[in-house]
Amino acid sequence: MTALIQVLGLVFGVLLISVGMMECSFIRDQRRHRFFLAEPDGTDALWRGTLNFGFYNVIWGTGAIAGALLLGGADASAGQSVLLFTCVAHVVLGLVLFLSERRLWGSALAEAVLPLVITVLVLA
Repeated sequence: MTALIQVLGLVFGVLLISVGMMECSFIRDQRRHRFFLAEPDGTDALWRGTLNFGFYNVIWGTGAIAGALLLGGADASAGQSVLLFTCVAHVVLGLVLFLSERRLWGSALAEAVLPLVITVLVLA
């Protein structure tokens, strides 16, 4: 079971880092405006916020990867704590995203479902 949790934690971490890099890099790309619900005229102002959110996701992703790797090491409880904290936070963040902007329900699901699965597996 630990190996499955580690793999899912690594996948989750890589996904967060990928989304974070996309938020940091592609907000000014008009093909991505629909993803961000951005208006072409407002992307300069929006870019500052998404740059921060992007780096938040990169840091959260790094935490998920660190937790997953620590889970298989000598101090598995530390890895479990870090991974669990990261996952529970993203379940809550997905819920907040859905409640604050219903049009982003797909993003909210993407943010919350995998960490919810990992949380259930860690606590089982």
